Amino acid sequence: MRVPTLPSPRSLAGQLFAMQAVLIAVLVAGYATFTYLSDRGQAQDAAGRQAMAVARSVADAPSVRAAIRTPDPTSTLQPYATEVQQHTGVDFVTIMNPRGIRWTHRDPARIGEHFLGHTARALAGESFTETYTGTLGPSVRAVTPIHDDGRIVGLVSAGIKVDTVTARVQEQVTTLLGVAGGALALGAIGTYVINARLRRSTHGMNATELSRMHDYHQAALHAVREGLLMLDGRFRVALINDGGRELLGVSGEVVGHSVAELGLPAQLTGALLSSEPRVDEVHLTATRVLVVNTSPVSGGERRGTVVTLRDVTELQSLTGELDSERGFTQALRSQAHEAANRLHAVVSLIELGRADEAVDFATAELELAQALTDQVVAAVNEPVLAALLLGKAAQANERGVELVVSDDSRIDDGLLPPSLPARDLVTILGNLIDNAMDAAQGTTGARVTVTARTDDSGLVLRVCDTGAGVDPSHKEAVFERGWSTKPATATGGRGLGLALVRQTVRRHEGTLTVSQAAAGGAEFTVRVPLPTVRVPAPAVPEAGAALSGGVA
Repeated sequence: MRVPTLPSPRSLAGQLFAMQAVLIAVLVAGYATFTYLSDRGQAQDAAGRQAMAVARSVADAPSVRAAIRTPDPTSTLQPYATEVQQHTGVDFVTIMNPRGIRWTHRDPARIGEHFLGHTARALAGESFTETYTGTLGPSVRAVTPIHDDGRIVGLVSAGIKVDTVTARVQEQVTTLLGVAGGALALGAIGTYVINARLRRSTHGMNATELSRMHDYHQAALHAVREGLLMLDGRFRVALINDGGRELLGVSGEVVGHSVAELGLPAQLTGALLSSEPRVDEVHLTATRVLVVNTSPVSGGERRGTVVTLRDVTELQSLTGELDSERGFTQALRSQAHEAANRLHAVVSLIELGRADEAVDFATAELELAQALTDQVVAAVNEPVLAALLLGKAAQANERGVELVVSDDSRIDDGLLPPSLPARDLVTILGNLIDNAMDAAQGTTGARVTVTARTDDSGLVLRVCDTGAGVDPSHKEAVFERGWSTKPATATGGRGLGLALVRQTVRRHEGTLTVSQAAAGGAEFTVRVPLPTVRVPAPAVPEAGAALSGGVA
């Protein structure tokens, strides 16, 4: 047979109220039991003392001794005993002769009968109390002798029924239960109010639902790869997931610390401390490019900020590489257009009957293009860098800038380790050449000189230009995101190239410096340590390879 069970309360307030009710019930039951047993004994003692006081008062009354001397003591003592009984709150007052024959009794019909109880100790001159069952039932009674001229001339017994004592104790217990019921009712009202507030705060969810949501929250928080950062109203970290720790490069206990204490770049810290929302802002850390979104949390007052972080380091590198390829493609398109013009010139010479001049013109163009390619490949045999330099050479030619590879450049294919991917080389050298062309364009004898070689320190990349140079006071500022001498664009894309270069160099534990070039412009030097550096024997250069011609 299945034993029915009471449904357990689902809400947190209901559980609190049930626990409170059980606790109060246990306390009241225990205290009531203790009170009943304790007060019962105390009440019986008090009844005994009260009965003894009444009995002694009666025994010491002169009128009682005078009545005993008369031939009919009952006629005087019965009214007196009844009056004493009414005024003192005892249940009976019995006056008897030394043999125990009653002179008074609550029931007049029992006058003259023998007293039910012990009298020996009283006849011996001792006053005592006892609990005894008499004509009125169990009672707490006191018995004391009546002395007259040194003789015991009678006995007095005053008593209180046990039922009366029990009724007094029950009144106290009933009062206690009433107080407990009032406390329980007050607790119910308080619990109802707390329950209403809790349900408003928890959007009506009970404890089980809150626990389940917390588990889902924790699982989702640590599962997403994007960074999530929650700041309180004082811009202290309230929550950060694993992705946020990795993207920001922080470790240890950061919850409760201010954003300013995390050691982040100044611009990123400023964005996190801003009270205005940020949408898809690009920020650089030491090793990453992050897209930052911030959204304030408000509910009548500012409660904090939710920050999401996305890593676009690889995407930004791909974008830079794509920009280089796009420039290379545009250069090839331009060269194709120029080649078509030259081909038309050759065809026209042939149509004019000047075949020898047509051959000489075409051969000179082919030799110039092949010489350009041979010179670049001979100096930089690494295929990605060679392709980058050829593309930038065509691009520089279109912009009226001469791109030169220095005589001491030398990087063989296979020399660079896998730890230095070609994409990072494109990011470093491509951005440096683009900035150098921007600086040199429009100047007299515009030239950009590129050096790519290895020495004892590792890989060395150097780019010089004939521009205006860099103010010594701005040697550190040029590497900050947003710093640029060019007009700002609508998308805010200026000032990112050199910042990406420095970030990439730092990721490979290299150095990036800027100084004044011999030609008066800026000279950027990158040094990246390599695991094993093989310095080839220097080749005897014929001349500096000027990359101002076309590309075949």
